[in-house]
Amino acid sequence: MTTEAPPPGVLSELPSDLPVVERRAAIPAGFVAAGGIAGIKASGRPDLAIVATAVGADGRRPAAAAAAVYTPNAFAAAPVRLSQAHLAATAPEGSGRFGWATGIISTSGCANAATGAAGDADQSAVAAFLAGSLGIATEQTLLLSTGIIGTRLPVAIVEAGVAAITPTLASDDAGLAAAAEALRTTDSVVKVATTSITLPDPDGLAVRAIRVTGIAKGVGMIHPRMATMLSIVLTDATVDPATLHGLLRPAAARTWDQLSVDGDTSTNDTVFVLASGAAGAAPIVAGTREAADLGRAIEAVARELARQQAADGEGASTLITCQVSGAADDADARAVARAVISSSLVKAAVHGRDPNWGRIAGAAGNATLADAAVLEAAGLSSAAARSRGGTAATLDPDRLRIAIAGVAVFDGAAGGPLAFDRSAARAAMDAPELLIRLDLGLGDGSGEAFGCDLTEEYVIENSEYTT
Repeated sequence: MTTEAPPPGVLSELPSDLPVVERRAAIPAGFVAAGGIAGIKASGRPDLAIVATAVGADGRRPAAAAAAVYTPNAFAAAPVRLSQAHLAATAPEGSGRFGWATGIISTSGCANAATGAAGDADQSAVAAFLAGSLGIATEQTLLLSTGIIGTRLPVAIVEAGVAAITPTLASDDAGLAAAAEALRTTDSVVKVATTSITLPDPDGLAVRAIRVTGIAKGVGMIHPRMATMLSIVLTDATVDPATLHGLLRPAAARTWDQLSVDGDTSTNDTVFVLASGAAGAAPIVAGTREAADLGRAIEAVARELARQQAADGEGASTLITCQVSGAADDADARAVARAVISSSLVKAAVHGRDPNWGRIAGAAGNATLADAAVLEAAGLSSAAARSRGGTAATLDPDRLRIAIAGVAVFDGAAGGPLAFDRSAARAAMDAPELLIRLDLGLGDGSGEAFGCDLTEEYVIENSEYTT
């Protein structure tokens, strides 16, 4: 997004106060990473990634503050449940949402979901392999798996893979890039993002550079809540686990919870954020300017990863960004944006380069707010979130304005449909990214969501996913 407000009356891109993000795997201080081929995937592509804290001067790996957001799916996979248990063991007050961790392992090619007690045992064995290889306690491991639901992990293959890949752990960018590559399933490209901020040192004098970097996968079975994806975000800031979770959850609510490819959610969705403290900056305290700065950096990385995931949606040719202004509040704005990018009719129209504003208006008019948990995470009070969760967003057709690819197509206050050059609008839509802008004319609320067009390739790919 731009950093300057648009001229009055013009529906252009919304302004942003997030830091600038680069698409590269710049590993923060205090971490090592690696990825490689274990043999889980029949294709022979990379399928095992490990991220861990670096060995300290005492020869041990220090634990990093950790926070997580998971899928709410009732079929939550074995790695999700085991990771929750491990975080709860290291910080009981976090109830599995935050704690301490030293190593993360991702296996790609098998989701280990809906596999019963045997799948739980398999996942515990993987945790033990990683712990033994890194020389850490088992409860300091976190786990990610992605792939086909209902299949068992090839435990012996994973064990051999851990033994082979752990010695290659590196503190350079190439190690993190290799881990990002090994996260992939149907992703056509890796997803990486990094940004940096400055924070004071413990004496409040010198300025320390703080890095925040994320890697992610996920291009199908993508839909709010906690869109189907895996992500690891790393920072060398010093922050306690509870504060770190307090920064992650609202960032996820405004980014990954606003991402949709196909309207389906999955069983393995997980975001982990680890903070090593290796940059030597002063500890971050909740509610301070420094905490806000780190929160914006995490959100900037999450937003960029979400955009990359939408752009690489299965079969997609166009990234759809819907930005909404003039809503009664931000919750309403996010609801409307999410409804537009989730509409199959809108997605099909975008694929055909059809400036059919009626489909956009119809989707907006059907918008409902996120559930209470997401609303509260994004900033509403518990009472307000409970009363508004799942309710209809406020929208007045007589005040609504719509623009497609910069072309004004509807203005309720001016009588509704606007005359416009359809050929020019179609030409403007023929781009890698399409911006759909709505202004509701009701208040100061704003929000955005990310999706992609619906193509024949999506149907073909998902009709043969397991065969």
